[in-house]
Amino acid sequence: MPDVSGALETLDALADAAVLLIPDTPGAPRVVLGLAGPPGAGKSTLASRLVRAIEQRVGPGVAAYVPLDGFHLSNAQLKRIGRLHRKGAVDTFDVWGYANTLARVVDEVDRDVFVPDYDRTLHEPVAARHVVRPGTRIVVTEGNYLALDAPGWTDAFGLMAEVWYVHASDRVRDERLTRRQRRGGRSPGEAMAWVAGSDRPNGELVKRSKSRCARIVTVAW
Repeated sequence: MPDVSGALETLDALADAAVLLIPDTPGAPRVVLGLAGPPGAGKSTLASRLVRAIEQRVGPGVAAYVPLDGFHLSNAQLKRIGRLHRKGAVDTFDVWGYANTLARVVDEVDRDVFVPDYDRTLHEPVAARHVVRPGTRIVVTEGNYLALDAPGWTDAFGLMAEVWYVHASDRVRDERLTRRQRRGGRSPGEAMAWVAGSDRPNGELVKRSKSRCARIVTVAW
């Protein structure tokens, strides 16, 4: 797929668009905004900044963050199924756990819903690092495969009010991903090999889901 960007947009413009997804009607269902895109596109950075920007506009506690990376299979499970060398591939996530958690986030508005995260120091998922509180009205979730047309992923997709595709050029993503692997303890050669053998193939799969997204975004910052 050609490496084509969407419109260059500011955080302010994206936050304003996200706020418009929140229903005005009191007692209306909670909404979920998804951010899809290939590895290294900047999804997690955008998600955390969007949450803060939305709260600045609407009020504290109105937005929450749910990362797909918290649903990575553990290293023990990846070793069991022989997929540790492809960690981050689409079949190395608990997609049904993710979809079920999103369903809880949408439906269980009167109690805390705890959600996991991924720890890049431990290289493992960590339970209950994030929480969606009863007063939350919009949840920003992000991950590579949110727009994928495949079992489990379509269940999650159907729970989202909109999914935006976060774009960055292949060159920029490769640079970011190599730095990420170096911070994780890999040598320069190991980092480049991982990006070439894992992150790039994953990114090509994600690019094919771009057409299912409501908005294609290249963030200006």
